Amino acid sequence: MPLADLLDRWRNDPQFARNVAAWKTIPARAARLGDFPVGLHPRLAEALRARGIHRLYTHQIAAWDAVQAGRHVAVVTGTASGKTLCYNLPVLDRLLREPETRALYLFPTKALAQDQAATLRGFAELWSLAVGERHEASADPLVATYDGDTPVDKRPAVRTGARIVITNPDMLHTGILPHHTKWAHFFERLRFIVIDEMHALRGVFGSHVANVLRRLKRIAQFYGASPQFILASATIANPVELAGRLVEEDVALVDDDGAPRGEKHFVIYNPPVVNRDLGLRRSALLEAVRIGNELLNRDIQTILFARSRRSVELLLSYLQQLRPLENLLPGGDSSTPLRAYRGGYLPSVRREIERGLRDGSVRGVVATNALELGVDIGQMGASVMVGYPGNIAATWQQAGRAGRTATDSLALLVVTAAPIDQYLAHHPSWFFTRTPEHGLINPDNLIILVHHLRCAAFELPFQKGESFGHVEGARVKEFLDFLADEGALHSSGDRYYYMSEKYPADQVSLRSASPDTVVIQTAAQSGGDDAGDEPVTTLGEVDLHSAYWMLHPQAIYLHEGQSYFCAALDLERKVAEVRRVDADYYTEPRQEVTIELVEQAAVEPATGGAKYHGEVKVTSQLIGFRKIKLFTHENLGTGEVQLPPTELITTGYWLSVADETVERLREAGLWSNDRNDYGPNWQEQRRKTRERDNFRCRNCGVAETDAEHHVHHIQPFRTFGGYLAANQLSNLLTLCPPCHARAETAVRVRSGLAGVSFALAHLAPLFLMCDPRDIGVHSDPRSPLADGQPAVVVYDNVAGGIGLSERLYELHAELLARTRELVRACDCTDGCPSCVGPAGESGEGGKRETLALLDMLH
Repeated sequence: MPLADLLDRWRNDPQFARNVAAWKTIPARAARLGDFPVGLHPRLAEALRARGIHRLYTHQIAAWDAVQAGRHVAVVTGTASGKTLCYNLPVLDRLLREPETRALYLFPTKALAQDQAATLRGFAELWSLAVGERHEASADPLVATYDGDTPVDKRPAVRTGARIVITNPDMLHTGILPHHTKWAHFFERLRFIVIDEMHALRGVFGSHVANVLRRLKRIAQFYGASPQFILASATIANPVELAGRLVEEDVALVDDDGAPRGEKHFVIYNPPVVNRDLGLRRSALLEAVRIGNELLNRDIQTILFARSRRSVELLLSYLQQLRPLENLLPGGDSSTPLRAYRGGYLPSVRREIERGLRDGSVRGVVATNALELGVDIGQMGASVMVGYPGNIAATWQQAGRAGRTATDSLALLVVTAAPIDQYLAHHPSWFFTRTPEHGLINPDNLIILVHHLRCAAFELPFQKGESFGHVEGARVKEFLDFLADEGALHSSGDRYYYMSEKYPADQVSLRSASPDTVVIQTAAQSGGDDAGDEPVTTLGEVDLHSAYWMLHPQAIYLHEGQSYFCAALDLERKVAEVRRVDADYYTEPRQEVTIELVEQAAVEPATGGAKYHGEVKVTSQLIGFRKIKLFTHENLGTGEVQLPPTELITTGYWLSVADETVERLREAGLWSNDRNDYGPNWQEQRRKTRERDNFRCRNCGVAETDAEHHVHHIQPFRTFGGYLAANQLSNLLTLCPPCHARAETAVRVRSGLAGVSFALAHLAPLFLMCDPRDIGVHSDPRSPLADGQPAVVVYDNVAGGIGLSERLYELHAELLARTRELVRACDCTDGCPSCVGPAGESGEGGKRETLALLDMLH
């Protein structure tokens, strides 16, 4: 029992134990089983027994019963609880009894679609025997995928022959519904629509998908079909509500999980403090490497989750340097026992890694949240998370990738120095006692709805008075009249016909993100004059937005633990040229973000200030990069980058704080957004501090170069009564800019303005029924959007906006009232992730300031 032995050693190791913020043991649970349903097709029962399945979990039986009763069903159970059988059994049973039946499976990603297709193809022989066909290449397939990777010459056979078609919402939106006449045979026989990973369909994406499903149901009805929905999801707070809004039907919930579960140990680990004066802790990344190495040394198959692609590659590189490949597996006969898995890898590489994880040849994998969803990766013994994933649902999803059988497992969260991570380390009960987040969508958002009405009109003419999902006919008519006035539709008799030359679905992105990608190419290195003639190898690809910070000129691009120097980034051709190098450092981009006013659409006076709505420009500019030494994380120097800025033109809502309000708060000592006046002796004290420290960073030791190092107050300046005490040399340290940024994170004073911004970022999605990622929030003590007054800006994180911020402008008074209630009702003393946000370990949370500001704005 290598995991049990390691856990015992950690418990008895004082050095490890003192860094454990929480160790929760979730007890094992026995399986609750039942016999196969009486009505299950005998051949299907036989196929299950051949796979070693002789009884079903109780939730699988409950799902079967609900489907047989004609109900639409949402199955919400834990990771690896057999959710796929909840929909595969009723679908395959109907196929065996009615060979002409068709089913459509929707998955949010291609990887999940391929995974499910492989599972279903295992039933191909069963299908052939049942319908009396020989399993020949010419026979109609049981299952086929239909997405952007499906060869064009194979698509007609899928449309006319496949019994189960597996696709994704994007392909359904652009490739199937607009061409439904080619799918007439399929739609006439459509009986089931399966939607897996329902919890991923939230926010703007989920709102778009709900409208795609309205179009799908409309087309199915046109062909005389009324399909039954079966949805599956990880645990969320509102599964029935989300499922009901997605499919607009009454949905039966199946959530009594009958699958077995081994004992799970959930550990929250806070890296040790390495500089008590600065409050700096050891790197979470390096601690995760040490812990991951211990797990791999005991041959415990392990997944390590990181929050960024760069962190994934650094983890892999560090682990590879610690672990020679030949020593990773007993016998040492594997070339790929440790891999990375993230966006940007070629599909063939991802499939290879997935197979290696399932068959056990890959013993460890470092991944982004790309492996958070339910791709079958076998039976992990441990899941190590580097940094809080950002929400409770995602944390339990990542923890659930370990312990996929009745054996014991480990989930270990290594927290970073970020305030929210430190809050978790000091208040672990906050995490363990809270429910996962809600999955929120708003299908009736005006802009999204009109986009899909245009797409639906292209697919089938609208009858006057026809409803669209739950949108009643009279309201639909208003939108259709608007589109007719715009010239997109033509009204004739009792119908509206599509008239525009543009293909509407191609103009609507479900994910509201640029589809552009940058291809990463590396040429073979011959060293000769004709090296440019060598064949080009495609290493992978990344989205255009990520290319700016990952593949800028002089960047070190990490791929499967190897370093590549980026020689050029051609944004017109969308190609990055890289060459392999042996580098002992990685690069970290430096970026500035600004928000400017494009056009003010509305402004009204409000209590304590004013509220605004309009068009804004969010500019992100890459201004340079730092070279960071591997392992030690020393700053080796900086570089400049000249790339065009990226701009997001969108809509925003912002509230400004009037001068009189600021003055009243300042007089009460409740305003900390003014610039610090460090006093007349500051420059002299800065010089003396730098001289005392030999012009070197007191944390990492790097010497000053062209620019002077920063001087840091160990105890925050604002906590002193005057500058003389604050500026004593004993309270000052010389720090390089990166170390100074880390120190400011650990010792932090949160202002009331930042507290309001944090609270609004959490509450606004609830009012909008959107995902938190669909909006951006920014606070500025001297905002150009409010003539230099303090302001908090909430903007649509979508090009052009989709009406979210305008709705907040309308709800201004109620939004602030509820924000005030939220902060006032919170049980914390001085700020936490549930209200104004946590401060650093030795900082101030700003709850008192935030409440004072909200009182004046309410």
